[in-house]
Amino acid sequence: MIGTMPAPFSARTQHIEVHKFRTGSIVGITIFALLLQAFLPVFFPRTHLLDLPLIITIYFAFSRRNPSTGLLLGMTIGIVQDSLGRSQIGLFGISKTIVGYLASSLGARIDIENPVSRFGLTILFFLIHQAVYIVIKRLLLSEPEPIFTLGVLIAAFLNAIIAVVVFPLLDRLRLPN
Repeated sequence: MIGTMPAPFSARTQHIEVHKFRTGSIVGITIFALLLQAFLPVFFPRTHLLDLPLIITIYFAFSRRNPSTGLLLGMTIGIVQDSLGRSQIGLFGISKTIVGYLASSLGARIDIENPVSRFGLTILFFLIHQAVYIVIKRLLLSEPEPIFTLGVLIAAFLNAIIAVVVFPLLDRLRLPN
């Protein structure tokens, strides 16, 4: 007992891995997703259920794991999507800003590399995005909009399936640590 000292208290800190990407890949992928979102429904009307810019926002917010970066990325992607579409400027901007912030904050706390968690979180963030979009449209613009329909639920699952397929492809753009 004499001569032994208790081990010093050490708080275990968890290392949060922030992924870096190849130069221009975030901008290039974002532009590609926005152009697909703008032109795909013109030729294939059923693709209006997809929200590719939202999927890109979620992915990069998860990967960067910085709420400020996620917030700015969501805002930028949302406003550009507003300008390319037929909706009022700011609806997608506000919705994607909130999703980008939440995805970045949550990405730092849970395992987002697992396909099951990516699937579930994409559904969750899609529904949050839709809820914010609808609340803004109903309260600020006084436009009648159904809150949740079967189509929204189908779109949430469809976007989650696309995300589970696209996220591993985007993982290839990461720089090695």
